[in-house]
This record gives sequence, structure tokens and C-alpha cells, in this order.
Amino acid sequence: MDFETIIYFSKMSGGLLPLMGLLLLVTIIVILERLYFYHRVVRSGSTLEHDLNVIEYQNADQLKKLEEHYDATLQVALIKAATSAKGNDAEEMGRKIEESIMWELPKLDRGIWVLDTSVTLAPLMGLLGTIIGMVHAFDILGTTDGTGSSTKMVTGGIAEALVATGAGLLIAIVAVLFLNHFNKRIRVAVHQMDLMKTMLINRFHGNP
Repeated sequence: MDFETIIYFSKMSGGLLPLMGLLLLVTIIVILERLYFYHRVVRSGSTLEHDLNVIEYQNADQLKKLEEHYDATLQVALIKAATSAKGNDAEEMGRKIEESIMWELPKLDRGIWVLDTSVTLAPLMGLLGTIIGMVHAFDILGTTDGTGSSTKMVTGGIAEALVATGAGLLIAIVAVLFLNHFNKRIRVAVHQMDLMKTMLINRFHGNP
């Protein structure tokens, strides 16, 4: 598709097609960033669960070493909350760990609103672009003599206007697929942190 064709389709959609291209670009950037982020979070959560499982009960030194090892991860906040509350009872420690989880949750949701917006906005923009294109096409019919050539121009214009609807649906399909995938990743990460909370409390207050 050459530059002139892109300009033509942009005019047919009332200038909405370039905006949809920008929306697609932003959506792809968010998808790539979140893919990398959730991969790191879930992977580090799995390895941390394993390491917590093999740590001896009531061994604060090993937990401190674990805190240093996972310092660059999202889950380190839970270990820090537990070690800082090691003098408290299990209930108080649980509340502090729960508070640290609540502080970390916004990091999991960051950028997801972009995909949610794309799912809703892209088809609406495509539909509006198609309506604008059809208005142009019927305007051609109104200013011609109704010959077969003009009818062909109108039907061709309508077909070209539908490109905007197709583009909007494509963006929405991509966005909703990854939105569902990321929502699943968030649930996995939250489940991991809930399990870590229980494991941390048991490591400080449980019996070997």
C-alpha cells in the first residue's frame, strides 16, 4: 500500500484512520511492555515460592538473604514487611504483609486501562469513519446523473469506507486477546502473593 492510498483511505474515514493507527501503536507498546513485566513477575514469584518452601522455620537470617537476593522483584516488598514485623504476632505480621500487597497491586494494573480503552474505542472510531466515508459516497450519488458509472463509484466508496470498520475491529480483537491474557497473569501473581503471605507467616511463627 503506497502513501497516496493511505492518504485516500484517511480522507474517506474523515481523518480517523491515522488516529486509529496511533491507537494501534500505543496498544502494541503497552502489550510488549506488559508481556515482559508479567513474565518477570510470575517467574520470580514461582522461584520465590520454591525458595520459601525450603527455608527453615524461624530462621530470620535465611529470610534476610532471600530479601537481598530478590531485591529487584515485585515480591520483595512482602519479605521486607515480614522481616520488619518479626517481633509482632502472626496476626499483626499478616496485616503488614497484606498492606504491602495492596501497595504493589497498582503496579500489576498499570497500563491495562489502555487495552480496555482500545477494546471499546477502536470499533467506535471505525464505525464513525465508515459513516463519514458513506456520507461522502452518497454525496457523489447526489451530484451525478445516476448512471451506472456513478453507481459503481458509490459502491466502491462504501467498500473503501468499510476499511475503517475493519481496522477498528482488528485493533479491538488484538487488544481483547491480550487483555484477557494479562488479567489471567494478574490473578496468578495475586495468588502467588497470597501464598507467600501464608508461607512468610509460617516461617516466623510456625513449628518445624
